[in-house]
Amino acid sequence: MRKKRGRRPSPSAGPASTGPNSAYRHPVPDPNSLLAAFRQQGVPLTLSALATSLEVTGEREIADLRRRLEALRTAGQLLVNRRGEYCLSEKLDVIPGTVTAHRDGFGFLVPDDGSDDVYLPVPDMRAVLDGDRVAVRLSGSGRGGRRAGTVVEILARSRDSFVGRYHRERDLGWVVETGRSPHHFIVTDRDRGNAEPGQLVKLEILEYPGPAHEARGRVVEVLGDPRDPRVLTNAAIEMFHIPSRWPERALADARLVGLEVEATDKRDRIDLRKLPLVTIDGEDARDFDDAVFAEPQGDGWRLIVAIADVSHYVRSGEAIDTEARRRGTSVYFPDRVVPMLPEELSNELCSLKPAVDRLCMVCDMRVDQQGNVMGSTFYRGLMHSWARLTYNAVDLYQRGQPDSGVPKAVQPVIDNLYGVFAGLHQARGRRGALDLDLPEIKIQLDASGGIVGVASRRRNDAHRLIEECMIAANVEAARYLGKHKLTTLYRVHAGPEGDRLDDLRLLFQGLGIPIAETAGTRPAEINRVLKLISDRPDFPMLATAVLRSMKQAVYQPANKGHFGLALSTYAHFTSPIRRYPDLLVHRGIGHLLDGGKPAAFAVDIPAAEQLGTTTSMQERRADEATRYVESRCKCLFMEDQVGATLDGVVTGVTHFGLFVMLRDLLVDGLIHVTSLPSDYYHLEPGGRGLKGERTGRAFRLGDDVRVRVVRVDTEEAKIDLALEVGGEQQQAGKRPAGPRNTGPKRNSRPRR
Repeated sequence: MRKKRGRRPSPSAGPASTGPNSAYRHPVPDPNSLLAAFRQQGVPLTLSALATSLEVTGEREIADLRRRLEALRTAGQLLVNRRGEYCLSEKLDVIPGTVTAHRDGFGFLVPDDGSDDVYLPVPDMRAVLDGDRVAVRLSGSGRGGRRAGTVVEILARSRDSFVGRYHRERDLGWVVETGRSPHHFIVTDRDRGNAEPGQLVKLEILEYPGPAHEARGRVVEVLGDPRDPRVLTNAAIEMFHIPSRWPERALADARLVGLEVEATDKRDRIDLRKLPLVTIDGEDARDFDDAVFAEPQGDGWRLIVAIADVSHYVRSGEAIDTEARRRGTSVYFPDRVVPMLPEELSNELCSLKPAVDRLCMVCDMRVDQQGNVMGSTFYRGLMHSWARLTYNAVDLYQRGQPDSGVPKAVQPVIDNLYGVFAGLHQARGRRGALDLDLPEIKIQLDASGGIVGVASRRRNDAHRLIEECMIAANVEAARYLGKHKLTTLYRVHAGPEGDRLDDLRLLFQGLGIPIAETAGTRPAEINRVLKLISDRPDFPMLATAVLRSMKQAVYQPANKGHFGLALSTYAHFTSPIRRYPDLLVHRGIGHLLDGGKPAAFAVDIPAAEQLGTTTSMQERRADEATRYVESRCKCLFMEDQVGATLDGVVTGVTHFGLFVMLRDLLVDGLIHVTSLPSDYYHLEPGGRGLKGERTGRAFRLGDDVRVRVVRVDTEEAKIDLALEVGGEQQQAGKRPAGPRNTGPKRNSRPRR
């Protein structure tokens, strides 16, 4: 039985205390006012001196003042001198920022103001960790001619625990953090727990590193053998701070929701149960958050996209919502999913399973033969999925296979959906949306979690059909909210600009393919180039270069359009089970459907800006975590291939060597320049090749090569290759005809 949802009392402005400190004439100023006070005083100030000047009294108020000063210190706007006085950073000629460490011991400061990085030599890095916030004073020039600096103060530590590998030698134990940090954390026998040498562990930091002493730590969790993919996932969850444990309150609330839709929840909804709505997903999908239906209407089509009504069950501010917001997105690892919502919701009431009633939020569209959406309506619905279909089954049916597995009752719906798709696909082409149809990589595991293969999952027209239906619904959601001027999060994607665009144009110019200067604002120009190279064997590499020339898509309340999709307005509406911005969009639509005024919506512009920044970061965090696991799983799979001779294609060129994609195994490796035939090699203009000074021999992007697997380093996720004698399978610069390379990284395709 579902829990009763009563009205919650409005939060009060504060406790109605009647004590001596319940009111005071001079409340603690906001951060900007505090900085102004320091500028007015013109000298460094202690906490007590500042409190006196501001006439702030009372223990609670002084404690609040201290917290605000420390927040300004963490932000790098204040520093503390040796006398314990707070000083304005702007008066001390220091640069606040974040440390990026290198495994060789040096590092860089990434300044908060966006200026060029500052080189930090090894001595300055001995007391800091990757990600620490520090203040740096410039001290000349350093590595590569960059400006160099000295760490003046550590503003905030990036973490109090980390994941690393436990080592032991001559009765001495230590842990080295996985990643960029070169620090060794001493672990005494008392603090090692049950850790054995070689295992991955989670270490609590007991003492941070200093210029004259080693860091110390205590093992708080033994993760296990780093050769086990499940352990790698556990490590990534810890390393990237992926929330994976549910608060008891959230789980209790999820259990109270139940497994069936209650009769009272079906009221005041448009009943769609007699319409043959279907879900179309992958074979391994476990939750189904979107269903589709189409039928002829006039000279065009009626297209319905029904999305699980997550907002009905996940109410703002409740325990499930708080945790979902903390997670921001579901994270998909090779061996498991870390969901945004408890499985009691994502796999049950918020999953549009076949043959059961489900609540949904509906986008009901009229689409003409040319794929233009002529109108749309949003409403809350009640649906009953007629079939759970897969992309492959639908594709087989569309190709005329009699044993496709698509039930006869829904075959007319599939025919109609392909009719709609034909128009939507034409409209996409007219807009000039980027055609980056790259395959995804799937790590194949056996029942015990062992790696059995690395496979490519290519998209078919059934994938594209669903994608176009979802894009259409997303556009209509953005238009609906924008029309009513209700604050929401748009999905914004900027085109290539500046140096990135120049580098891209130089790369393609070297291939004899000019790109117009207007490409940064005209996706059709870039799509024209993609079509020209679509039959090249190095297409995945070149398409990835196009992707890297653009910024990542982000969530923000300011609508700036989506470059990749060539759309002026776009938002995410179709996946509220696994993306928090979609849930916010649903709440906004629901607010308007209930007759609410846009100004009365619970989220204002400042709150939406903060939420957009947070959810964009959470998305990047999820991508980084999955890449960490997948790259190491690929290395584990490749360990049995050491010594093997394989065919590959050059997918990247740097001054230190060639990156090669192994054709049959879909894995990347590096041929170091010292493994090439003896010569002095120089990088060609545009970075498209390495050319020998003496022999004139060149190795260029897209060249086929035959290589030998020399070494696999799973911990560093690196595969070393060597060019076989006579390994160039063609003359430099010539590309054979044939199928495209099928080896991009899993996350190469941009999230829409």
